[in-house]
Amino acid sequence: MDLKLDHYTEGDTEIVVVEGEIDVYTAPRLRELLIDLVNKGNFHLVVNMEKVEFLDSTGLGVLVGGLKRVRAHDGTLDLVCTQERILKIFRITGLTKVFGIHDSVREAIDKRSAK
Repeated sequence: MDLKLDHYTEGDTEIVVVEGEIDVYTAPRLRELLIDLVNKGNFHLVVNMEKVEFLDSTGLGVLVGGLKRVRAHDGTLDLVCTQERILKIFRITGLTKVFGIHDSVREAIDKRSAK
């Protein structure tokens, strides 16, 4: 399975749509996109992982790296994920305490706006 990446802007938030597998082979593409978005001044990101079928430690590292990058600019990086097998990875690693994990893009944007 390959990795498909897309992104669009909603208000002051950049939505990154990820589909496929985030692994040692495909994660560098996601890393490049996140770095590019931050370098262009997008500090509030939502990564929509609804169609992610596989996530390994390299993919987790890319997401954590993206979070550190936006936080350096007082930004946010939230995730949209409802798939139990992917959520389990975040629970096991303790990353549910680090990332905001939401059921929809709308929920992620609304929660950040309410802060």
